[in-house]
Amino acid sequence: MTPLTFRTGDKGATVPTVPTADADRDTTDVAALLERGRTLATPVLKAAIERLAPPMDTVAAYHFGWIDAAGHPAEGDGGKAVRPALALLSAEAAGAAPEAGVPGAVAVELVHNFSLLHDDLMDGDEQRRHRDTVWKVHGPAQAILVGDALFALANEILLELGTLEAGRAARRLTTASRALIDGQAQDISYEHRERVSVEECLEMEGNKTGALLACAVSIGAVLGGADDRTADALERYGYHLGLAFQAVDDLLGIWGDPEATGKQTWSDLRQRKKSLPVVAALAAEGPAAERLGSLLAADAKANDFENFSEDEFAARAALIEEAGGRAWTEAEARRQHTVAIEALSGVGMPDHVREQLTALADFVVVRKR
Repeated sequence: MTPLTFRTGDKGATVPTVPTADADRDTTDVAALLERGRTLATPVLKAAIERLAPPMDTVAAYHFGWIDAAGHPAEGDGGKAVRPALALLSAEAAGAAPEAGVPGAVAVELVHNFSLLHDDLMDGDEQRRHRDTVWKVHGPAQAILVGDALFALANEILLELGTLEAGRAARRLTTASRALIDGQAQDISYEHRERVSVEECLEMEGNKTGALLACAVSIGAVLGGADDRTADALERYGYHLGLAFQAVDDLLGIWGDPEATGKQTWSDLRQRKKSLPVVAALAAEGPAAERLGSLLAADAKANDFENFSEDEFAARAALIEEAGGRAWTEAEARRQHTVAIEALSGVGMPDHVREQLTALADFVVVRKR
């Protein structure tokens, strides 16, 4: 497998890359996989949303980008659709048709979007996918209610299949959902602490991101009749892929191009997030780490933090980079990517499915948003 490298993209964004020939080939393959996930999952997802009582149905449709704030049809950005693509591929890894994974793909997407609705409100994020967030448009109460409804729908979609495999899939989904909520609780609590260890941060990100990606890449296999050994191996791939995904997300949360991410500049710094680059920088030795620690400790007590200038956030980002937090996180993304691919070695599957899972793993660390 070709080793991954990193480059600095437009406006200072960290962009993990693979050599051009491989990147072009994999991007084409992955684009088709992502589109297949959307094509097969979206009709079932829309039918599920139509079950919701008004106005939750239209609020959810706005969140997914199907309508605008006025209720008119829209061609919004519905997200990367990595999880549905993984669910369909995992069904194929078990020797089933990709359609067998559709209920799992939809269930995972519902849980993922439940978390986004609640996270946006808790974090005070006003923009997602280049549009105002649900709580900003429809109010906090609707964001909470619609999020809760999506969570309930996820298990409904699975359990109404009425099969033994559906019960096994629902158990994996509920376990992953609990871990995701644990991770969000850890993330919030860490914002109010001066110091968080790298181990604590990785545990939090494994819960918040790794658990649901792990579920996505095992749930289709379970619905396709795979045994627990196969599903567990695919889950390990997904878990470490989730950690690689989150490491890149953490880089983009500080140095990402707002035009690509749809978020403010220095977005994670504005929210005082103890993301991997911050935690790794604080754990380092040297004057940059000490200066960063002093600044962040003062920030936690500042009454006018939301009024900080761009230069003040840029200075903190520069200290994180000088202390080595950026480079460490880039290396961690590469390491988790490697571990994810290695987890597939014990799973018997068609060669083309293995190649597609590898291409999706490459995509996760080769993205700008």
